[in-house]
Amino acid sequence: MKKLVIRINNADNVLVALQDLPKGTEIVHEGISYLTEEEIPAKHKFFMQDMKAGDEVIMYGVLVGKVQFELKAGMRMSVENTKHAAEPFAYRNVDFKWEAPDVSRYADRKFYGYHRKNGAVGTANYWLFIPTVFCENRNLDIIKESLYGELGYAVDAQYKSYTHKLVQAYENGESIENISFEPKTGKAYRTFKNVDGIKFLTHNGGCGGTRQDSDTLSKLLAAYANHPNVAGITVLSLGCQHLQVEDFKRDLLTLDPNFDKPLLIFEQQKAQSEAQLIQNAIKSTFEGLMLINKQERTEAPLSKLCVGVKCGGSDGFSGISANPAVGYCADLLVALGAKVLSAEFPELCGVEQEMIDRSVDQPTAEKFIRLMTEYDDLAHKVGSGFYMNPSPGNIKDGLITDAIKSAGAARKAGSSPVVDVLDYTEPATRPGLSLVCTPGNDVEATTGKAAAGATLILFTTGLGTPTGNPVCPTIKVATNSLLAKRMSDIIDIDTGAVINGEKTINEMGEDILEYCIKVASGEEIPKAVQLNQDDFIPWKRGVSL
Repeated sequence: MKKLVIRINNADNVLVALQDLPKGTEIVHEGISYLTEEEIPAKHKFFMQDMKAGDEVIMYGVLVGKVQFELKAGMRMSVENTKHAAEPFAYRNVDFKWEAPDVSRYADRKFYGYHRKNGAVGTANYWLFIPTVFCENRNLDIIKESLYGELGYAVDAQYKSYTHKLVQAYENGESIENISFEPKTGKAYRTFKNVDGIKFLTHNGGCGGTRQDSDTLSKLLAAYANHPNVAGITVLSLGCQHLQVEDFKRDLLTLDPNFDKPLLIFEQQKAQSEAQLIQNAIKSTFEGLMLINKQERTEAPLSKLCVGVKCGGSDGFSGISANPAVGYCADLLVALGAKVLSAEFPELCGVEQEMIDRSVDQPTAEKFIRLMTEYDDLAHKVGSGFYMNPSPGNIKDGLITDAIKSAGAARKAGSSPVVDVLDYTEPATRPGLSLVCTPGNDVEATTGKAAAGATLILFTTGLGTPTGNPVCPTIKVATNSLLAKRMSDIIDIDTGAVINGEKTINEMGEDILEYCIKVASGEEIPKAVQLNQDDFIPWKRGVSL
């Protein structure tokens, strides 16, 4: 018989509905009978006992909120009756012990990636275009339009064809009602078979803001240029902007003093004309593409992977299916000696103590405490706070408080020790789980995670989101089968089998790892990569949740 509810932790005083429960439904859970006092939509929670104003709400075994007025057992938790609450946190020198999963079956497994001279291994081979300032975005758009179609990287041919048919019908005085749209099928031909893509980091920075923003942007762009998935770079500069080319080169050499990838730099204010600038950039880049096309995938151990874990468009099932499954995959990777990166500091609100207790030493814990405290203080100074993080979509699908969202979100990081805490743009250098300071905002978080060195990103979603990253293949993991079917064009993995009881968390985590190995080897292409979902938003260190 299919389960109707789940109690995530034995300490919890709420049950999660696994399907819509009409008012008056009798639920027997662990030998105790409950009667729903109102309709409980799937993914939402109802109270297991009568509650008084001020009573604590416990979920995932931690404090996630406080009740605002008297409630009867069987009533639904809502934003009206429950407000965010979280326990205070501090370093307390806990002797944390982790039992790593058995990874003997993966001991000899390999993936096929691109080996770089600095020892890193990429899961893709990209050429990257970087503007040092927003003034060059238009030139990059022209270059992109010129290269994408000719070299086989465009995904818009089907839409151009459809638009052309509409124009023809209009010009001929015909109705457009029956004009058919023909989706693209088959694999596109590419001029350079070993170049997985040409990527463009258009942004709105580099000048006009604070010098600190330009400095941060420089470090971010340098991190992308040094990324293991990037084989060559073309930089376009205006010349007079805050972010000077020399600043960018300095930050690049700080990351890797022996940096040796092809690096092409063009400065518009030194060019004879815009046309000449674009022409020279295209020709030189084409020569660079010919060079990196000679690189081929070769065998590498799984310890060379660096996987970011992310959730976005989350729902009430995120912390039950997709996130813990990704978390088990993360634990497998850590046990194999790989790097795992978890970010989104606003979505660690309420589980700070767990992360502190899992830190390998006091400096690591104290760095996490400092970054969390400074970030939340900054939010409060402008009248906000981490407690305002859940979006309307999150709330509608059962994530009532930030602490609930955070407790579920943290599960995608698994259970291994926290070996390092990285500020924004700091590179990951230690095998194991690192926490990366970024906003919860989907694109700002993935942008920062790739800068830290992620060569794959596992992105869980319960509502669906068309998000990817220019240099880091992003794998979309659905929390429920309904979403996976409805948005099959953007979803790669369906963890709905966990909700249905068809698979365990561990089994699904192993499936996710197998898919990661295929993507890292170029055998599977995630939907976000197929659709060129190349989202890139630098964080200006302002208040972004």
